[in-house]
Amino acid sequence: MPGTPEADKSRLALRLRQEDRKRLLRAAAIENTDLTSFMVQHALRIAGTVIEKSERVQRSERDTLRVLDLIENPPAPTPRLLRPARSFQSHR
Repeated sequence: MPGTPEADKSRLALRLRQEDRKRLLRAAAIENTDLTSFMVQHALRIAGTVIEKSERVQRSERDTLRVLDLIENPPAPTPRLLRPARSFQSHR
């Protein structure tokens, strides 16, 4: 149909052992879907989990307590940190 964008039909080839393919086909049939939809649906769900986990910062209880302590009791600025601040103030 003119003027209608075509769906992206990217392909992904997989090499599977015959027993793995049969297992995937069986699972897809149980969910009443085709193999491609089954694999994409489950792969995307797992991909989301992997991405979310990689973007989440994990700290130990000790690290968490240290960060909270630093927020509540920040250290005094060092001379190295004060130099640019003073320079900035003098240029205003």
